[in-house]
Amino acid sequence: MDFWQKLETSIRAHDSLLCVGLDPRPERIPAEYKSVVDFNKAIIDATKDLVCMYKPNVAFYEALGEEGMRALRETLAYIPDDIPVLLDAKRNDIASTAAAYAKAAFEVLGVDALTVTPYFGKDGVSPFLEYADRGVFVLCKTSNPSAAEIQDWSQGAEPLYQHVAHLAKEWSGEKEIGLVIGGTYPEAIAEIREHFPEAWFLVPGIGAQGGDLEAALRAGLREDGMGIIVNVSRSIIYASDPRNAAQKLVAEMNRIRRYSREKKNARYLRARRLALALWEAGCVQFGDFVLHSGARSPVYIDLRKLVSHPGLLGRVARAYARLLQGLSFDRLAAIPYAALPIGTAVALQLGAPLIYPRKEVKGYCTRRKIEGEYQQGERVVVLDDLITSGASKLEAIAPLEEEGLVVEDIVVLIDREQGGSRELAQRGYHLHSVLTLRELVGLLEEEGVLSSSKARQVYEYLQERAG
Repeated sequence: MDFWQKLETSIRAHDSLLCVGLDPRPERIPAEYKSVVDFNKAIIDATKDLVCMYKPNVAFYEALGEEGMRALRETLAYIPDDIPVLLDAKRNDIASTAAAYAKAAFEVLGVDALTVTPYFGKDGVSPFLEYADRGVFVLCKTSNPSAAEIQDWSQGAEPLYQHVAHLAKEWSGEKEIGLVIGGTYPEAIAEIREHFPEAWFLVPGIGAQGGDLEAALRAGLREDGMGIIVNVSRSIIYASDPRNAAQKLVAEMNRIRRYSREKKNARYLRARRLALALWEAGCVQFGDFVLHSGARSPVYIDLRKLVSHPGLLGRVARAYARLLQGLSFDRLAAIPYAALPIGTAVALQLGAPLIYPRKEVKGYCTRRKIEGEYQQGERVVVLDDLITSGASKLEAIAPLEEEGLVVEDIVVLIDREQGGSRELAQRGYHLHSVLTLRELVGLLEEEGVLSSSKARQVYEYLQERAG
């Protein structure tokens, strides 16, 4: 039985996805325990029928010197044989050193699995994978606050943590490999699950670090209710009653597992977070507004505000980039004025060239209708912030086509669902939107920031406008 089989057997036997981190700090150990070993044994006795795995972090033992390493060995020996052990050591180095790290973990300490950092590339991970019966979890998206400084760096529309996930799968070949994804980032869990429907995730960051258990599980559970291991350390081992704390957590996880077939996909999680961020930034407001046309509306959308929220603008750009990945184009064209900062952010995200049709044609010098470089016959995707009717889009497309550019697709953040998509389709253009207004309203209602009565007003307004 290899590690992955042992893990799945343990999950089924204990009906649990809980992994308890055995991370003792002498200053927090109650006085009733004479040593780290005594404390660890008590935690194991209290939870051994409730966990699927234990995860000691080697740093807490190394910090205690030889006495600590002796405590680690005694702790490992005390864990029941049917419960797998993952040593959290985050090892990696050049190949020869990585091989020594692997031998220390798998042969000397005899653990079942190990956490590994991918920073050295394939030759730093391969020595760990050579142990066919052991497990390897590669750090993908960690739960610490500054993880984004490195892990969210992107090439095109793919952040580094997604690239790591793809590389890990490639490095492992036919062998199973796990990914560490922090519970503080359920959106990332959902994105990786979308690409790797059968993979195993180790999810730290739940409990003391503030991760959302339900969001993490709904994002990462496989269809069989497994595929994700939730690691909890401090909030169980230092609880006044560790067994009770573990029981409550397992019960809550199993409740969510039973409901797992209704879990939301990555697009839903991204959309929900984006909707809330737009509302918090004041880009979406509800009330009684008089629009430019003179008509009244219960909702007002002002995406020009994105320029004052660089983090949100970056998120919006990534949302556009995901839609654009499925389209064929040579250049992007942003419609002034609201879409110009959006288009710039998207162009930077994708490394794609940007042009834009002028709102007012120059009356001097070059008298250009379009700013930027382009060639006749090139395919252009038009970007705008939102769409109500199709009139403004057709007006912006006209000078592009007059210059010999080919336009087939228009991408917006929000479709107000008032006939714009239909009008464009009648002229042979395809509209792609990140959100429809109905979706936006529904998501904000789910978040609890919009009352059902206000949401109903918007739905009735849309129905009237559609009619």
